[in-house]
Amino acid sequence: MLKVLALLTFGYLLGSVPSGWLVMKVYRNQDVRKLGSGNIGAANVYRAGGLGAFTFTLIADGLKGFIPVLTGIVLGLGGQELALALIGLSAVVGHTWPLYLGFRGGKGVATSGGVMLALAPVALIMSAVTWLLIVRLTRFASLSSLIAVGVGLVSLLALHLAGWHAWRPVGWWVIALGIALGGLVFYRHRANIGRLATGRELKITTQT
Repeated sequence: MLKVLALLTFGYLLGSVPSGWLVMKVYRNQDVRKLGSGNIGAANVYRAGGLGAFTFTLIADGLKGFIPVLTGIVLGLGGQELALALIGLSAVVGHTWPLYLGFRGGKGVATSGGVMLALAPVALIMSAVTWLLIVRLTRFASLSSLIAVGVGLVSLLALHLAGWHAWRPVGWWVIALGIALGGLVFYRHRANIGRLATGRELKITTQT
């Protein structure tokens, strides 16, 4: 129990590290919250800082979800799917409501991806391919993220029903986590959904 509590705390604190904000501070000595959409996530970092800053932010945000869950597996929690799901959720909550930036953070997409990389990499691959295809066609990062989340959920369910056991089986707690993360991503994108509906959404284009 103490191990799980420690990892929940670790997950939240690591998730709270504002990767996008740090990357833009180092890269251009700018506060990304004052640029573009004002979000600290990778898409807005791309608008403000270009491909290099985007890549660093995407990897860092993903690792914030991957590291706590993988640490739990390494420390012997591999058979405790609920514990791993909660640890992953704590990392995404940290990214979304970070302790270090007054609880105003990103939208949880990349960090959720990192969690799924540790628990269900096939579902992550399906989501990532979907995201790349949709963003290539539309240039809307928000729309791409929302569709990718849906594909990820369908993939998790399909893996469970197929009895997938490579790397890790996909149990009901992982599916429940996927639903929770998907709901959180949709909640955090509610303003984007409104702008998409009215044709006012920002595209993922660099300003450099």
